[in-house]
Amino acid sequence: MNNLNYTKALELLQKASSSEGFLASAQDISNYKRVWARDGVICGLAALASGNVELIATFRKTLETLAENQHYNGTIPSNVMTNENVVEVSYGGLAGRVDAVTWFIIGICQYSFYTNDADFMKKYESNIQKCLQLLEAWEFNNRHLMYVPLSGNWADEYITDGYVLYDQLLRIWALKSFNHFAKNDLISAKIEKITEQLEINFTPNSIGEKYHERAYKEVNIQKYMPCSFSPAGYKTQFDAFANSLALFLNIGSKDFQNSILEYSIALKNEMTLQLLPAFWPPVKESDLDWNLLKNNCKYEFRNYPNEFHNGGTWPMVNGFYGLALLAKEKDGEALRLLNAINEANAVENFSFYENFNSETKLANGVPFCTWSAAATVMLHQSINTNFKFLV
Repeated sequence: MNNLNYTKALELLQKASSSEGFLASAQDISNYKRVWARDGVICGLAALASGNVELIATFRKTLETLAENQHYNGTIPSNVMTNENVVEVSYGGLAGRVDAVTWFIIGICQYSFYTNDADFMKKYESNIQKCLQLLEAWEFNNRHLMYVPLSGNWADEYITDGYVLYDQLLRIWALKSFNHFAKNDLISAKIEKITEQLEINFTPNSIGEKYHERAYKEVNIQKYMPCSFSPAGYKTQFDAFANSLALFLNIGSKDFQNSILEYSIALKNEMTLQLLPAFWPPVKESDLDWNLLKNNCKYEFRNYPNEFHNGGTWPMVNGFYGLALLAKEKDGEALRLLNAINEANAVENFSFYENFNSETKLANGVPFCTWSAAATVMLHQSINTNFKFLV
């Protein structure tokens, strides 16, 4: 069954390959028939894991498309659509997308490493340098954590803003990936400083000057890293993607990482899909953040409790959780997770839905979503061939 799921996932990635790179969906839906930075790089990571020459070539095209349309200030496009001779470039909707920049750096570095293509890295090093300068500027207060606007990353209709955990962790992975090539002491020091600030502000009983001492004391962090904080205080939902990255990147004490593992495994086992929801618990109408949530949508409201970002379940997110489990030698849990991802992706004759209602198990979002397929490919290869990304 696993091999069939893997084959179907590869077929979807091939079907969604275009002359400009990976499309977000093979379905003919305008907003998804584009080369997206984060979707494209995640699909590209799956391509590297697969070893498929054609898919790896599509990854290269994806990165070239993003680099060619980099804004002069360093911003990487959220997405690019090419229609004959007309190119439409978006750097974000209601807000810019901070994670487009970090995913781009990760993509260039991972591609160059696994293809052993030093010339490709050299060609785009100036693009990366512009990205790094921009990330530095987004700190605003020069204290090592970036300040991310509401709607500023993949969870673009959710409530996280300010010092968003996910974005800080992606930046660490990007810096580590680049420093494999640069071997720069200043970058090494920056990684240490960002890591230190994450551990001071996002883990329990930490020693060091907090960004927001009063809010830190009130939040009482225990089992996992909260999803974000701002001058208004902490948002305490469990962010599955971010906490997976924390485990994958080995951030926090060993005891606290074990706490994240225990919490996440228990939560996964409680869920009907046997997969982690993107954020948990869901924001409900009776909660203070409901107004913030319900107004943060450009078109239609999708964040009903247990759906979309608000407690919905995404195969893509669980793919990265699987990588975290493997990094912590939880191989049995990772295999069970892969089987659950495959079961979700196989719904409606392998429709590879974007996300699911965590309570009813009903499919939501766009079908034939390429990063849902990428989750299967990355985790399948990591389990069966011991493939490991550059960290």
